[in-house]
Amino acid sequence: MKSFDYARADSAEAAVADGGSEGTKFIAGGTNLLDLMKLQVETPARLIDISRLDLASVEATEAGGLSIGALVPNADLAAHEVVRRDYPVLSRALLAGASGQLRNKASTGGNLLQRTRCYYFYDTTSACNKRAPGSGCAAIGGFNRIMAVLGTSDQCIATHPSDMAVAMAALEATVVTLKADGDRRRIALADFHRLPGDTPHIETVLEPGELITHVELPPAPKGRQVYRKVRDRASYAFALVSIAGIVAVEDGRIASAALAFGGLAHKPWRDPAVEAALVGHTPGDAAFAVAADALLADARGFGSNDFKIPLARRTLIATLRELTA
Repeated sequence: MKSFDYARADSAEAAVADGGSEGTKFIAGGTNLLDLMKLQVETPARLIDISRLDLASVEATEAGGLSIGALVPNADLAAHEVVRRDYPVLSRALLAGASGQLRNKASTGGNLLQRTRCYYFYDTTSACNKRAPGSGCAAIGGFNRIMAVLGTSDQCIATHPSDMAVAMAALEATVVTLKADGDRRRIALADFHRLPGDTPHIETVLEPGELITHVELPPAPKGRQVYRKVRDRASYAFALVSIAGIVAVEDGRIASAALAFGGLAHKPWRDPAVEAALVGHTPGDAAFAVAADALLADARGFGSNDFKIPLARRTLIATLRELTA
């Protein structure tokens, strides 16, 4: 057993004031952190319980969007009337993730911060630069079926596991945080997660002790919304390829497009070139193929995951057909 200290925060300000010390972690639902602690992948010296803070509401913003508290359970967010009506891609993404029991416990903020499901990250006997910087990457040259084909580096080819984050990337969400000095930050979700580069163990732009308090969505976008997830089994499986798509067609042409991808990279992947290849064009397989070419221009397989490249192409084209039907 690894001993650790435990404290329960009575306010967000108290949590961040105490959260910046080395070895300290915030815990809410704990659906990922506790598993990692059991395996001794994570060994925090101190846990700060934020689960009772007043951050569990979904409210309209003055701009016409939504403010989602960091402690809103995934199940509640998926079932929320406004989310189901105006942001169905988010509701569908949430329902495609994990199991009903986990969705009841998992929080919005925690979902954004969950760590990779790379086999070697979880195996403390294997080399993993994300878990132990400088030790190497056993996935490169190993069994890497679920690993990334976009945005990789020589240090890491892990993928981000969240379904919710992919939908929020397509919706252009903003992450609102509170820092230890009392300042608040607004971080575009596109900038929130980092690519691995030479520091795959640094996964987000959060500073030590910085706490997610809310996620804000802009007003509901125009067009049809779809979330498509390709996985090994019908439930309780992470995406091999997933797509959150929002497309509006006007006068027979694609007027706007927002496409985010899961299962392909270290973070929810959104490439402006893919959307630019669609806007202004007549919906059809010719335009869809150009978008797929843009998406996969720099894709690289590592053996066991080579199949993801043609799978991503087929999944994108199928999703675009559905969005523009």
